[in-house]
Amino acid sequence: MSKTLRAFHGDASIKEKYLKRLREHYKADEIIHGFYWQNGKGCAIGCTIHADVHSRYETELGIPEWLAHLEDVIFEGLRNNEAKEWPIKFLEAIPVGAVLDDSLGHEFFRWLLVDEKFGVINHVKDDKEIVAVIRNVADLHTRALTSVVPDGEWSAAESAVWSIAWSAAWSAARSAARSAVWSIAWSAAWSAAWSAVGSVAESAAWSAIAKKILSLLESRRS
Repeated sequence: MSKTLRAFHGDASIKEKYLKRLREHYKADEIIHGFYWQNGKGCAIGCTIHADVHSRYETELGIPEWLAHLEDVIFEGLRNNEAKEWPIKFLEAIPVGAVLDDSLGHEFFRWLLVDEKFGVINHVKDDKEIVAVIRNVADLHTRALTSVVPDGEWSAAESAVWSIAWSAAWSAARSAARSAVWSIAWSAAWSAAWSAVGSVAESAAWSAIAKKILSLLESRRS
């Protein structure tokens, strides 16, 4: 599990420093898709830290590395006009000193799995086995918000996911199911959280995903 950090290390000047940098890149039309940082231009990550090392978000901005990866994959998924504004909106949404712990991830992945409109579950309703696995993993994320879920339960859920994923991977006719179970697998594994979002890029609108994580970030308190 990730460490608990306080956004911008509780220092408003740090937030303003990086927002100023991003706004300057935005005005100069230097926030672009395709690579991290080169010749004064780059993606959301590159234009924020002028590098491609996601772990620097933790030391420089007090933002968990997994969340930096999530920002990155959302940026690449958004349409160009939305993508250019995304890194600014992302930092603006995070309150200075906000507690950024695992609860943020648990809330987000529960939404990604079972949201009534955008959840993965909507794309595999005809497969009862996969639906059951989705609900089980979502329930683990829900329980983790208020109590410690034993490692054994996460491992059991992950094993069930991989078992279905491998069987689905051999069936081209179950492409939606295959995409869904891979996303669940990463959600259960948790350490590679951003990959879950990439797995459902075709079935969940990137703008909706971006909107959801922004609302969760804005709700964080110091």
